Amino acid sequence: MNRNITLLQKLEQNRSLSKEEFMEIIGNFDQDDLTYARERAREIREKIYGKAIFIRGLIELTSYCACDCLYCGIRSGNMNAKRYRLTKEEVLECCKKGYDLGFRTYVVQGGEDPYFTDEILVDMIQEIKKSYPDCALTLSLGERSHDSYEKLYDAGADRYLLRHETAMPEHYRKLHPKGEELSVRLAHINDLKKIGYAVGTGFMVGSPFQTPECLAMDMLLLKELNPEMVGIGPFVPHHDSEFRDYPSGSVDLTLMMLSLIRLMLPESLIPATTSLGTVDGKGREKGILSGANVVMPNLSPKDVRSKYLLYDNKAFTGSEAAESLSMLKSNMFDIGFHVVVDRGDPAAVK
Repeated sequence: MNRNITLLQKLEQNRSLSKEEFMEIIGNFDQDDLTYARERAREIREKIYGKAIFIRGLIELTSYCACDCLYCGIRSGNMNAKRYRLTKEEVLECCKKGYDLGFRTYVVQGGEDPYFTDEILVDMIQEIKKSYPDCALTLSLGERSHDSYEKLYDAGADRYLLRHETAMPEHYRKLHPKGEELSVRLAHINDLKKIGYAVGTGFMVGSPFQTPECLAMDMLLLKELNPEMVGIGPFVPHHDSEFRDYPSGSVDLTLMMLSLIRLMLPESLIPATTSLGTVDGKGREKGILSGANVVMPNLSPKDVRSKYLLYDNKAFTGSEAAESLSMLKSNMFDIGFHVVVDRGDPAAVK
């Protein structure tokens, strides 16, 4: 038995490895190792969640953003970005459409837009929860104050997604404008956990300057944070970003990381991301077959989907679109899984 298989077995048994052991797998795996990791990840996921695939209805609230993250297409410094904001009425219409299609979790995502004050968001959240009390509401609106997080939670938000992006401070500084620090991002994630949110975090695979050590440290940080949700996907460049000339992240490395996360955090909710489907036409299916159990079709109004471009060639039609739910169901059925009408709560709270 080769060394990597032995390490994968150790990870499955102990739910952790050392940094050096993670680096060994991440920096030196072959197709046999990947096949083994994906098979074990699928089996572990199915013991907990069965063959169920949970759907989240993605509502992209705003493409305005005060941040200038160097990799992002809607960063504040991109003068070519097309900007929009959805009204509360538009968001509620998205929710209605989603509910009728069978969605029981909404993910309201957007840039860090100062327009959306606590007052505006609290009103919107309360309306959503009043109209759809059997649904879960996830927010992904970047860094806000502790007081703001509390107000949104008290209004009815159940979950919050805030990717840590990288676990190495020096790498974080290379992805962000001067002055932004990883320690601040991690403080926000810990605030969210203390308030009571189900928390999601994650990182890009293959981002500029990333090394196997970076990814090993990401795994150790995930183990420490123990989030309910982990979202990862390959880095995809945007033509108006600082990293326009960097290559997309590796599909195989992304699949290996998905499997490693499932082996380490067996109860986590892990999406097969749009970025994975963008880099590989079968990326969503490959992600599910590597241990993922969540997909997030787009419920946003059709006329704004092309404006929320974090990276180039983003998929927002076909099985990425909520209107094509039948196509998604068929694709999942073809690989042995089924989409369910369910909030898709973490296993720990079921």
